[in-house]
Amino acid sequence: MSKPILAVVGRPNVGKSTFFNRLVGERRAIVEDVPGVTRDRIYAETEWNGKEFAVIDTGGIEVKTDDTIRSQMRDQAVTAMDMADVILFMVDGKEGLTTADREVADLLRRTGKEVILVVNKVDAPSKAYDLIYDFYELGFGEPIPISAANMTNIGDLLDRIVDGFPEEAFGGSEESINIAIIGKPNVGKSSLVNALTKQNRVIVSPIAGTTRDTIDTPFTYKGREYTLIDTAGLRKKSKVRDSIEKFSVIRAVAAVERCDICVLMIDAVEGLTEQDKKIAGYAHEAGKGLLIVVNKWDLIEKETNTMRDYERKIRAELLFASYAPVIFVSVLNKVRLYDIIDRCSKIADARAVRITTGKLNSVIEDAVMMRQPPSDKGRRLKIYYATQIGTKPPLFSFSINDRELMHFSYSRYLENKIRESFDFEGTSIKFVWNEKRGERQ
Repeated sequence: MSKPILAVVGRPNVGKSTFFNRLVGERRAIVEDVPGVTRDRIYAETEWNGKEFAVIDTGGIEVKTDDTIRSQMRDQAVTAMDMADVILFMVDGKEGLTTADREVADLLRRTGKEVILVVNKVDAPSKAYDLIYDFYELGFGEPIPISAANMTNIGDLLDRIVDGFPEEAFGGSEESINIAIIGKPNVGKSSLVNALTKQNRVIVSPIAGTTRDTIDTPFTYKGREYTLIDTAGLRKKSKVRDSIEKFSVIRAVAAVERCDICVLMIDAVEGLTEQDKKIAGYAHEAGKGLLIVVNKWDLIEKETNTMRDYERKIRAELLFASYAPVIFVSVLNKVRLYDIIDRCSKIADARAVRITTGKLNSVIEDAVMMRQPPSDKGRRLKIYYATQIGTKPPLFSFSINDRELMHFSYSRYLENKIRESFDFEGTSIKFVWNEKRGERQ
């Protein structure tokens, strides 16, 4: 990632996620008054005075713990520190200095990084000195008092953060391809991200629902920039019980909105389910690229044409997304994993393709000659011309005589003909029907 990175760390429940949300201007991190809610590193980009930088929100650090999830949270935070150019160490002014704060401070001193000590929950500036005095003991210079909830003193803090970044860190970069890894809980989404990036960037656990937030992970492959967005597994609404998990579902759907390509992971043993179809529908309706990845293929007993038959079954049940490629992988055994990125690269290129008006109309004219447009009560649909008016996804405008005569089946026929002539594998294409003025009677 070419932008400088700020890691926000501290013990649980000191207000890190509230600060993160205020900083990036949207509710990207889950906030609940329960310690340990933010489990994974959360990435976002923001800017201050024209300088852009990335922010990583981390789960609360508990240095001495035997709990598996909490120890992984600590490891994630340590990794975030390693990645960061500047570390923001947040403490709680209302609770005062604690043993846990001292333990986190010991970890931070070992990094050798620039550390900014921030005392949160200082709601009354007149009481700031009394609340921050004890924190001088930590040895990180003058603590900066703020109130993340009230946005008090945030501007001065941002000035200090930007000044702490090395000037050479502010550089431009090519546009990244955003890939959202979506699917039901426990199908291997986080394991895939870790395997592709060759780091334990996301907590992996056999417990379904471990990933609660969307996690942005930048990486480079074959000279191209990508951002993998790992999402909380999408369950049926009836199974979404607590408020934290409800936030996770909202954010997973939002991840679809902000990505370029969705990788829908399916459990090979369980097969395609109704919930998988709904998840694919999110991607299709949002006009995103779509790749179907069947994971745990190593667990399937193979016979002749097993893969072919499995793919045919998926396509029969996902007729609305027949353009989506299907590939079979084993994340556990690291089989065909980088085929996923190669396919995503091709899909990204397909989404950006522009077809000249001449070539497009030639295809449409041939299609009309092969199959007459529909008619109703003696009035037949006329297609005058078509032109491409957008990309990502490809968007085509048709000039016709009557929208009501354009049946869904004929629209699908035209789409298939365009796909036969041009490489739009992996991306939806959209049509706009414009009636030529004066033609409809």
